[in-house]
Amino acid sequence: MLELRNLAKSFGGVQAVLDLTLTLSAGRITGLIGPNGAGKTTVFNLITGVFRPSGGSIRFEGRELVGVRPYAIVRQGIARTFQTPRLFRGMTVWEHVLVAQNHRAGRGPGLFLRGRGGRALLEGAREALDLVGLWEARARRAPSLSYGDQRRLEIARALSSARRLLLLDEPAAGMNPAESEALLGVLEKVRAAGVTLFLIEHDMSVVMNLCDHVAVLNFGQRIAEGTPAQVQTDSRVLEAYLGTD
Repeated sequence: MLELRNLAKSFGGVQAVLDLTLTLSAGRITGLIGPNGAGKTTVFNLITGVFRPSGGSIRFEGRELVGVRPYAIVRQGIARTFQTPRLFRGMTVWEHVLVAQNHRAGRGPGLFLRGRGGRALLEGAREALDLVGLWEARARRAPSLSYGDQRRLEIARALSSARRLLLLDEPAAGMNPAESEALLGVLEKVRAAGVTLFLIEHDMSVVMNLCDHVAVLNFGQRIAEGTPAQVQTDSRVLEAYLGTD
C-alpha cells in the first residue's frame, strides 16, 4: 500500500531521516518506534506532505506523493492524528466528523451536507463515531470530553476524512492503563473495518499487543524491522533504548 524508498530529510545540518526504505502492506497494523528525536514524526510529516523530502520517494498505491499538497493526499485516502489532540473547541463531537465528511466529499463550506450525497455523509459520520464508541456523546462539545475520549474523537475525525490509511502519532500518549486497553479494542475495530494503520507509539504494551509488524528508527535510520517478538530482542534496539554497559 505504501512504499518509502531511500527517504531523506535534513534541516540545515541536521539529518532527521536518512535513506529510509519501508513498505506497508494493506490490512496490517505497522508500528514505528524509536527513542525521542529518532525522526518518527518527521516521517509522518513527509508522508502527509507537511514537509518535502530532501531525497527519495513516497508511493501510495503506486502513486507518487512527493510534491502533492496535504489536502490532496487526504483525498487519496490518507489521514492522520497528532501527538496532542487538535480539536475544534467550539464544536460538538458530531460537528467534528461532519466537517471531515464534507471535506472528504470535496465540498466547500457553502455546500455543507446539501444536495446529492448528503445522506451518505451523515451515515459516514455516524459510522466513524460508532467505530470509536462516541455515538452517545455526539452532542457534547469537545472540551467537555475526557482526555481519552478526545483522543478517540481525533481518530473518528481522521476516519471521516479518509478511510484507506490512518497514521496515528502516539495515540496512547497521556492515557491511563484502562484508556490504553480500551484504545486497543478501538483500533482493532478500525482495522476490521478495512483501514490500514501505521502508528508511532512509546507505550510498548500497545505496540506489542497491537502491531503485526514493527520498524525501529534511531537517528533517522532504520536499525531493525520485524515482528514485535523479533524487534524486542534485537540487540541494536536494546542498545538504542537502553545504551551500552
